[in-house]
Amino acid sequence: MKSSYKVQDSNFLQVLSDDQCRRLVAAAMEVLERTGVTYHDEEAVDRMKKAGCLVDGKRVRIPFRLVESALKTVPRKVSLSNSRTGKRVMEMEGGNAYFGTGSDTPNFIDPYTQDRIKASRKTVQMATKVIDALPNLDFVMSLGIVQDVHQLVYDRYQFQSMVLNTSKPIVITAIDEPGYSDIIQMCEIIAGGEAELRNNPFLTLYAEPISPLQHPNDSARKLMLAAKKGLPVVYTPCIMAGGTVPATLAGAMANGLAESLSGLVLNQITSPGSPFIMGGVFTVMDMQTTIFSYGAPEFDLMMAALGDISNYLDLPMFGTCGCTDAKVVDEQALIEGAMSILLTAQSGANLNHDVGYIEHGNTASLEYLTICDDLIGIARKIVNGINVNEDTLALDVIDKVGPGGHFLAEEHTMKHFRTETWYPELFTRQIYENWEAEGSKTLFDKANEKVIDILENYEPEPLPKDVQKKIEDIIANAESKLNK
Repeated sequence: MKSSYKVQDSNFLQVLSDDQCRRLVAAAMEVLERTGVTYHDEEAVDRMKKAGCLVDGKRVRIPFRLVESALKTVPRKVSLSNSRTGKRVMEMEGGNAYFGTGSDTPNFIDPYTQDRIKASRKTVQMATKVIDALPNLDFVMSLGIVQDVHQLVYDRYQFQSMVLNTSKPIVITAIDEPGYSDIIQMCEIIAGGEAELRNNPFLTLYAEPISPLQHPNDSARKLMLAAKKGLPVVYTPCIMAGGTVPATLAGAMANGLAESLSGLVLNQITSPGSPFIMGGVFTVMDMQTTIFSYGAPEFDLMMAALGDISNYLDLPMFGTCGCTDAKVVDEQALIEGAMSILLTAQSGANLNHDVGYIEHGNTASLEYLTICDDLIGIARKIVNGINVNEDTLALDVIDKVGPGGHFLAEEHTMKHFRTETWYPELFTRQIYENWEAEGSKTLFDKANEKVIDILENYEPEPLPKDVQKKIEDIIANAESKLNK
């Protein structure tokens, strides 16, 4: 099952040995066969029973062979496309690392006032516009939960706010199966039909089990609908070591992996070959504060280890990085964000979310998001490693210049200096006097200026007016049902 994603000239990190990966996968399978999981949806339970599981009410024990069968049928690569062109722009396989934001934060830091406000349609539109403009962010999540509409249809408005302001792939959340169905309908209109969306999807659903070992009704139904439609789904346990899973990191990972694999089995028995992305937000419950920590070293360690397991299983992975427990964009935020981004890039995780989260996932900051865009650039440079060949060794140029010379005017330098060296957008490399002459701006100052400039001057590629109208009609229809 091991993936051959690693190459000699790349700088990848491996936390777990192959034997440790094997033992963790075997432990997760034992949890599924011995302890089992709970499915709260009748159709899901019925499907699992017909597939050969031992069912006792809602408790379902899954034999090893069903997990192994699901691992054989699930695709090894998941592709996502540009919503305007249909061109595939993300190929999630091996060690390809893509980065984007998280979703559903209740609070938002207003870049104009720095006030902490409630997320809304407007803040999601603002966030999406900034994400669309930043070069190192590859996909969009809402970076806020829309709270200024009826909460039974907020997911439709949330998707609308995103898709009108970006052409990048979108990771969506949905309240329930009807909400997910409406969003699929909107996407089919944009793509030009059901088959077109299935062949070149520009969205993937994000859904979650509830730890420990439970699949809510809505999560199970969304997993099955994704399979029936042939659309990708991310199924992500959000575990807290010592709280919702064992305190030991190995036990926590075995529990979380069992939850992900049991979601995979339901998805694959519904429709074998349906695209599925494993992953998680694996962290600890901080026993001093009881928070779900986004900055703990155990969080980075488990997420990197989960990358090893995903590569061992040869499955695309949903990773987590670029987030912090800090309440403002300060030194703590930058340290925690930089460490998680670099370790994630080196781990081989594919679809890496939550960039821009502060306050352990409660608040979104566009300045932090913009700084993390530069940090992703640094991480990608490090992961790319050093290319050693006849041209890059430059022996002829060294001989030509000789002792005491310089390389500034050499054609070889002109050919390579832009590609061999990473140049920051926000980080300062000026001499002190020039930095002072330009206003002595801090990193946060520069990030805020860039955010404001994007919000006031950048224009995403629009959707056709008739498509926008059809999306509005779907939302209006969903709202009309609330009054019946």
